[in-house]
Amino acid sequence: MAASPAPIAPFDGPSVCLFCGSSEAADPVYTAAAAAFGNAAALAGWRLVYGGGGVGLMGAAARAAHAGGGRVLGVMPAFLRSRERLFDEVETLVVTSMHERKQIMYDQSDAFVVAPGGIGTLEEVVELLSWKRLDLHGKPVIFLNVDGFWDTFFALMRHSVETGFTPPSFLEAWVVCDTVEAAMAALRQDAAEDGLKYDQR
Repeated sequence: MAASPAPIAPFDGPSVCLFCGSSEAADPVYTAAAAAFGNAAALAGWRLVYGGGGVGLMGAAARAAHAGGGRVLGVMPAFLRSRERLFDEVETLVVTSMHERKQIMYDQSDAFVVAPGGIGTLEEVVELLSWKRLDLHGKPVIFLNVDGFWDTFFALMRHSVETGFTPPSFLEAWVVCDTVEAAMAALRQDAAEDGLKYDQR
């Protein structure tokens, strides 16, 4: 039987989960935005919950939050330790699977910010939005839409509405912010709001 992850240190403040890419080949503007978000979250007293890696946008955000004096919680599947290079200067849980990783990140977070990323980031946010569509949670979901990165995803969601697969109300299930400052403002406004209202079938 696999060992259970170590207990998570208590934290009394709010926590924000950042979904973002781990690629080192990403445009530096995206990496800079992730670092700026990590720093802003730390200064605002938010614990940063993230995928545990030390590379790409993930590593930039975690390092900036840590350097800014903020609390950071990483959650890393064991099989990704070498690929995403565990950032062990912050509290990190090593778990057995991607499903366990996502569940812990969800459970430990009050809100979610989605920065640019690849298929892994897309998979994470689609599952999160699917849960919201089914009224399984009402936590805020904020897209950090740097340079319009997520515009084509929003177009797909509108197409899903136009073709009758998704109710128009679901387009209100997330907030889009073009800057880190706007994302932080949305966190302050939305984190106190909770409501299960998107499954209107």
